[in-house]
Amino acid sequence: MKKILQYLFEHKTLGRSQAREVLLNIGRGQYNEHEITAFITVYLMRSITIAELLGFRDALMELCVPVDLGGTPAIDIVGTGGDGKNTFNISTLSCFIVAGAGQPVAKHGNYGASTVSGASNVMEQLGYKFKNDNAALKKELDAAGICFLHAPMFHPALKVVGPIRRNIGMRTFFNMLGPMVNPAQPAYQLVGVYNLEMARIYNYLLQQSNKPFTIIHSLDGYDEVSLTNDTKVITNKGEQVLTPEQVGRCRVDPQELHGGQTVEESARLFLRILKGEGSRAQSAVVLANAAMALHCTGQYPDYDHAFADAVKSLDSGAAFATLEKLIALQ
Repeated sequence: MKKILQYLFEHKTLGRSQAREVLLNIGRGQYNEHEITAFITVYLMRSITIAELLGFRDALMELCVPVDLGGTPAIDIVGTGGDGKNTFNISTLSCFIVAGAGQPVAKHGNYGASTVSGASNVMEQLGYKFKNDNAALKKELDAAGICFLHAPMFHPALKVVGPIRRNIGMRTFFNMLGPMVNPAQPAYQLVGVYNLEMARIYNYLLQQSNKPFTIIHSLDGYDEVSLTNDTKVITNKGEQVLTPEQVGRCRVDPQELHGGQTVEESARLFLRILKGEGSRAQSAVVLANAAMALHCTGQYPDYDHAFADAVKSLDSGAAFATLEKLIALQ
């Protein structure tokens, strides 16, 4: 690792195979925490290259516990995190609305590294038991329409770096990797990114996958449709900028998106919104993200039809029933 660090400190970048090798060695426990911290810090000081990101992804997928969902065309809805906004769990809530609308979801998530409550924090608090048993995950997907993949259970390298990421408390390149390494390799993907540079990188990477995808970035820095400002939307078919009124029927104030100060508080807020008891702003934001995900699948003639299905899922109680079914299977 010392040679690699010296190389990087000279402002050089890694090739794809070099990057792969480093992350394979991290996953195999060959470096100590100080070496890994120094390595991560390099990428806090400069942008990551596409070759490096691809190499890191190659390593994680090579080491990961594979998941076979039997050909079910699932979607993942995930933000890179690290936008520093401390919002409530918008992506995870959207997953339950999407599943309630009949679109299977294979959600890949982790504990929050730079926020109070990441997807895994809130799911655990709600009573979900993390697992990497393929049969159990498939059963959840078939019965509830959704399963949750806690990243460290599938990726040894993420388990190794988890405590280090929490100690650093800032977004790292692992935030960028998360949406790219879902072990279920879902058929569709909605990815929220925290800046336009990441949007461009993801656009390049996802174009290679030949899968339907949507990348979203709120122009005021959120890694989701925030309805606080216009949203940049990138799909296989092109790019556009949409107003809050176009995607969520209203504009909201940033204060209305704040999450809880504790995991317990975040979970209570999560349940309130999923039961349809959230504020107008909270519901609007979740519905907009869910509608974006549904529209991403190509199963709808236009966005308005996808939005209507998202509203129906929340208002009818189907979204909350999906959570109840999933937790009953634990």
